[in-house]
Amino acid sequence: MSRIRIHYCTQCHWLLRAGWYAQELLQTFGEDLEQVALAPSHGGHFEIVYEDDDVIWERKRDGGFPDIKWLKQQVRDRLDPARDLGHTDR
Repeated sequence: MSRIRIHYCTQCHWLLRAGWYAQELLQTFGEDLEQVALAPSHGGHFEIVYEDDDVIWERKRDGGFPDIKWLKQQVRDRLDPARDLGHTDR
């Protein structure tokens, strides 16, 4: 089972954004994910990590925030590359 951790800046009020990403990932992948954790941070930090060290997205490095379609495809490619994401893949 795979885990995802979303670090979000509390000073920037990005909890709702982080929560929305978590909700979308859980809705799409359900029980195939062991956990989607929200980790409060500061200093403009926003990062999405797969397992313990695979950084999928880092706001400062990658510029802004990921598109949800792109994020789901990245998680799918790590979790189950053969999985069809339906309309998200089109």
